[in-house]
Amino acid sequence: MAARKLFGTDGIRGRANTPTMSPDMALRLGQAAGLLFVRGSHRHQVVIGKDTRLSGYMIEPALTAGFISAGMDVQLVGPLPTPAIAMLTRSMRADLGVMISASHNPFEDNGIKLFGPDGFKLSDETEAEIEALMESDLSERLAQPGELGRARRLEHAAGRYIEIAKASFPRGRTLDGLRVVIDCAQGAAYRVAPTVLRELGAEVVAIGVSPDGFNINRECGSTTPENLCREVLAQGADLGLALDGDADRVLLSDERGQLIDGDQVLALIAETWARDGRLRGNAIVATVMSNLGLERLLGSRGIALHRTRVGDRYVVETMRELGLNVGGEQSGHMILSDFATTGDGLIAALQVLATVVAEGRPASEVCRRFEPLPQLLRNVRYRGASPLEHPEVVAEARAAEQRFNGAGRLLLRPSGTEPLIRVMAEGEDPALVEEIVASLCARIERVAESV
Repeated sequence: MAARKLFGTDGIRGRANTPTMSPDMALRLGQAAGLLFVRGSHRHQVVIGKDTRLSGYMIEPALTAGFISAGMDVQLVGPLPTPAIAMLTRSMRADLGVMISASHNPFEDNGIKLFGPDGFKLSDETEAEIEALMESDLSERLAQPGELGRARRLEHAAGRYIEIAKASFPRGRTLDGLRVVIDCAQGAAYRVAPTVLRELGAEVVAIGVSPDGFNINRECGSTTPENLCREVLAQGADLGLALDGDADRVLLSDERGQLIDGDQVLALIAETWARDGRLRGNAIVATVMSNLGLERLLGSRGIALHRTRVGDRYVVETMRELGLNVGGEQSGHMILSDFATTGDGLIAALQVLATVVAEGRPASEVCRRFEPLPQLLRNVRYRGASPLEHPEVVAEARAAEQRFNGAGRLLLRPSGTEPLIRVMAEGEDPALVEEIVASLCARIERVAESV
């Protein structure tokens, strides 16, 4: 397979109005993806959603023009969560779904995520095919004048997602009597997420629901969960939910203002679903970043944990390969394939709320499933060639693993988007974790300066 140049671990992402995320690129992408998915004689269609970034007004029409020129009809739904686009693509039997969002990044960035007709993100191989088409001469393959597509606004798209999200909540159960704070990150879920909670009976305090094109993820949402925790305390709420810009991830706060991360959510859902006979394969999928405490807890319950590389798309791939229905990341991506084909922060939060209601205990008791091992993550920036494979770094990493002697874990990995080496260690001795990370970072910095 040819190496991808534009696509990363989660679609295409870059600074708005630069070559990586320009109208020219979006037009070309729409043409190439459209041509690849125009198959057969039926009217082909693509669903396009976006978050609240200013640059969405630039990227959306460029993509629309590209798909129309490839002969596809375009259904525009406006700001909606990423999982809503995946759901709509599948339920409408569309040929493609597109989400314009840079997720948790600041407003200056934007991104484009593509979904196939099954609602799943495209494979690496398909993305490589699209890139190859973008680099080729498409002029002879585009639609004839009478075969051009059309574009229209799809009414009631938000209502469809609201009903799907509500249907994921256990029948006969409500959120009556619960006060819930939700921080929508000034992003794509600013209308639909509070509506779902209110219609299920909760008393809702909504923050991060006044997007202006510039404030998405700015000191709000899951990238700044401290804001949510403070608001939960101030409001005397029972629970708080913080989404990111496109609402495919969630972090929570208990009634004491203490953060609940993705690992704790995974533990809660895994244990609850296993008890109810709903956990397929008696196993879940998480990434290499998930805490060792999660793995130990699940092991004590007879639940297996399969680890993947970082990225929710790799979690989904492993879930599909193994036939599992629960997976996620420490950062808050939660994939519950009984309900969604990609990460859905709101639906994951509803599962947590359902358990809190069922058990009738405070969130601080229900959601604290294990004591995490001390974990430390630091980034080391470099120039030129990556120092990760340098013999001195390899030797230092091996020595560090020996020092843990089975009571800890070390992970070195390159960033997928920046010239950074991420150094993560966790173990039972926090002083040893700190010492190992500091020593490895210093070694990588020295090697980086010498190469």
